[in-house]
Amino acid sequence: MSTIPGPDGQPRCRWCNAAPEFFDYHDREWGYPVDDDRRLFEKLCLESFQSGLSWRTILAKRENFRAAFDGFDWTRIATYDDTDITRLLGDAGIIRHRGKIEAVINNARRMGDLLAEHGSLAAYVWSYEPKPEDLPEPQTASVIPASTAMSKDLKKRGWKFVGPTTVFAFMQAMGLVNDHARGCVMRDKAARMRAEFTPPK
Repeated sequence: MSTIPGPDGQPRCRWCNAAPEFFDYHDREWGYPVDDDRRLFEKLCLESFQSGLSWRTILAKRENFRAAFDGFDWTRIATYDDTDITRLLGDAGIIRHRGKIEAVINNARRMGDLLAEHGSLAAYVWSYEPKPEDLPEPQTASVIPASTAMSKDLKKRGWKFVGPTTVFAFMQAMGLVNDHARGCVMRDKAARMRAEFTPPK
């Protein structure tokens, strides 16, 4: 069975059972299309921090991450220096992993070139949206060809901690892939929201 009963008795994706706070995140955010560059950049950063950890750990610290990284304003993060790295490494409210912290700063600095070419991070990201017929059954994959292609291109642009699995998790969360389980009460809602959404170009 790919679903479990939610707090209201309606079926939800089984992964929500991992933590009570997942139900709210699942119902209000996960899988709905996003075209706001700040939110997209934040999510890419948080997914990179999740690498090797659980999403529950990152979700619990999300507000701390936002405070530590200036609300994920990449123009400010791009100016961070060694003093900021030291500050972040001393911040117990976030994941104190030097490589991941430096990756966020590096990726913020890479944003300028990407925006100059594509106009927005959203336009770039949505250019990798896979066709529904090319997707596997929901909840059965951790990588798809589209996430591999986007990962490869970002790495070519100098981005770090953006492997295919990280990018696929990002695509699931930001609505490029409707990976709500069949039978999940939110799957149809995500499909409706995508039908009403116009991807930026």
